[in-house]
Parts: sequence; C-alpha cells; structure tokens
Amino acid sequence: MALALALALGAAVSLGITRFAYGLLLPSMRADLGWSYAMAGAMNTANAAGYFLGALACPWLMRRFGPSLLLVAGSLLASVFMVGSGFVTQTEALLVQRLLAGMASAWVFVAGGLLAARLGARDPLRSGLLLGIYYGGAGVGIVLSSLLVPVSLEAAQAALHGWRWAWWGLGALCLLFSLVLVWPARVMAAWAVPAPIAGHVAQIFRWRPFGFGLAGYSLFGVGYIGYMTFVVALLRSQGRTATEITVFYALLGVAVMASSRIWARLLDRFHDGRPLALLNALLGLATLLPALTHAWGWVMLSGLLFGGVFLSVVASTTALVRHNLPQSAWGQGISAFTMVFAAGQIVGPTVVGWIADGAGGLERGLVYSACALWVGAALALRQRRLPLTT
Repeated sequence: MALALALALGAAVSLGITRFAYGLLLPSMRADLGWSYAMAGAMNTANAAGYFLGALACPWLMRRFGPSLLLVAGSLLASVFMVGSGFVTQTEALLVQRLLAGMASAWVFVAGGLLAARLGARDPLRSGLLLGIYYGGAGVGIVLSSLLVPVSLEAAQAALHGWRWAWWGLGALCLLFSLVLVWPARVMAAWAVPAPIAGHVAQIFRWRPFGFGLAGYSLFGVGYIGYMTFVVALLRSQGRTATEITVFYALLGVAVMASSRIWARLLDRFHDGRPLALLNALLGLATLLPALTHAWGWVMLSGLLFGGVFLSVVASTTALVRHNLPQSAWGQGISAFTMVFAAGQIVGPTVVGWIADGAGGLERGLVYSACALWVGAALALRQRRLPLTT
C-alpha cells in the first residue's frame, strides 16, 4: 500500500499539477495577456499535443530505459518545464513550454500506470483499489494546486505578471514529488517481469479488438478537458468569489482521491467496456450541470461528481488492458490508450474555447463537452471482453 501511495505522486505531477493547475491560472493569464478563450484553450491543446508525442515515444523509451527510470526522469523534466513557464510571457514561448511539459507528463503517466498495474498483479484481490490509488493521486495535485495558486496570485498581485509566481510554486511542488518517486521507482525496478510461457505465442496489443474502447476513451479526452480547462473561468464569470472557487476546486480534488475506493469493485468485476461507459455517462451529467444552472448547490454537486469519476475513467482503461492482455503487452496497451486520450485532449480545449467566444459563452462549450462524453459512453458500451492468451 505504501508503494501505491508513493507511486500516486506520479499522477499528481503528470495530471493534477502539470495539466489541471493551468485552469486556475487561466483567468489571470487571459486578463493579463489579452487572450481570447480560443487562445486560452490552445494552451491546453499544446499541452495535449506534447502529451500525444510523449505517449508515442513511450513504448520505445520503456523498452530502452525501463518504466522506473522513465517515471523519475519524466517527473524531473516536467518540474523544469513548469518552472520555465514562469520565465516567459510571449504566447509562442508559453505554448512551447506547455507542449514540453505535456510530453514529459505523458512519460510519467504511462510509466506510472504500468508500474501500478504490475503492483496490482502482485495483489490480485486489491488490484482495482491499487490502480485507483495511483490515478487518484491526481487529486492530491488538484487539492494542493487549489491552495497554492490563489495564495500565490494574491501575494504577487502587485507584481508585473504576478501569475508567474504560481508557476514557480507549482514547479517546486513537482520537484518535491519527483524526489519522493525515486523510492517506488527503485524498489519496482528490481521486480522481474514474467516471461511468456514456453510453447505459447506471446500476445501483443492490437488496436482493432479494442476499437470501441479506444473510441470511447478518445471522446472522454475531448469532453472532460473542456470542463477542467474552463470551469474556473466559468465560475469567475458567474461572479463566484476566490474563496468559493478554492473550495469548489479543492473538493473536486478530494473527490478524486476518494474515487479509488468508490469504483474499485467495478474495475475488478467487469472485463469489458461497461465501466468506461458508465463513468463517461456520469461525467457527461457532471459537465452539463454548471451549464444549466448557476445555483451553488448544483455547481458543487457537479464538482464532486466530476472529481469522483473522471480519473476512474482513466483507471478503467488500464483495468481493461490488464484484464485482456498478458503482462508483457500491458505497456503497449496503456500507451495506445494514452495516445487516443491525448488526441482527444488536443481537440477539446480549442473547440470549447472557440464555442465560448461565440454566442452562448462557456455554458454552450460545456454542453458540447457533455455530448462528446455521452457519445463516448455509447461507443464504450460496445467494447467486449477479449479471449486472453499468453
């Protein structure tokens, strides 16, 4: 369990901080730099593009260096790129920084996911819980970002481009987590990976049998990222105070951490696309709520439901790979799902931002996100269990 908790800091770096903390900074950066919503969304599109490139390289990098080294190296590089975002103000330079941070975070996320799956294989009765703990680690990054960013912005409000201080603080937090990750990476590097059984043909990952799951997951990437990129900007436009936004975002992060126990049995029980379909459908409902009402109770419910579901969608795809492929093919499978996830995230922020710049604003953008999630749920429902061979 201690290894799983330490390993979860990889998800905190790769998603909770490197990806999602930008949503807290978006309103301040947009006001200071004069961005449209489409330009603000393009920052997370650049991050997702880097994530896609990083995921493409992951299979080769893991074969060459191993997942443990890739986990630590990627986390250290993500820390450097986060700090670097505080030293530039030109839009083009910030886009490059977000792209590089996305690339490094993909290495962390894929390598950490593979190690979490291996950890679950050593404890089959708790494999769903251990996967959930890893992905729920993103909630730690979300909660800490929700506390760090407002304090940094408040302290530096008189400084030129005061948002830079928040980037430096986030980068320092990533560096601290990177140092902690050295321990689980070192311990798990010594574990042998089971070889295929003699006389049997080793199974490799093939895209076609996982087609519906991959399609549903790509639309998850399209839909969820619009919410995480723009929900804070939406709350600000609705007149919410800084304290209310901090509480909202922190509770969302707490729900992420709690989700590992909520959905563990679902991930263990079903070996097909039903978990992905159910979680996508619930996420679509959570995304739609703040687009339909400004009532604070419903908005808070949206954040709690979203936080309690969205990282379990990611865990469900790792579970799908683990249930349907031998351990020797897990790295390929997780990398493939990460690639379509990243491809969806490339589309989502810019399209939602473009919609938000028109009539209907951010609310209409979230309706688009919810629809993408529901279509993804319908596709995932058609994903069937595969016959497992070794």
